[in-house]
Amino acid sequence: MLKIKVKLYATLSSFLGDVASGTPVEMDMPAESTLGSLVELLKLPLDEVKICFVNGHIVELEQVLKEGDEVGIFPPVGGG
Repeated sequence: MLKIKVKLYATLSSFLGDVASGTPVEMDMPAESTLGSLVELLKLPLDEVKICFVNGHIVELEQVLKEGDEVGIFPPVGGG
């Protein structure tokens, strides 16, 4: 198992329960997990996953996660 920190932003934060947007939550993931498997585990709708960061770098869902990674996931952002 590996420990990572996950931050979900805006509308996605509700998938972590009663956690404020951008609040880090520590999670255990199986070794060799990808960002995509994290998205599946959290039951995030793929059409709501727009930008993903690991340790401050934009990555794709195929990114393999490592011990201590910090993950941020953003939905599409609209403005006006």
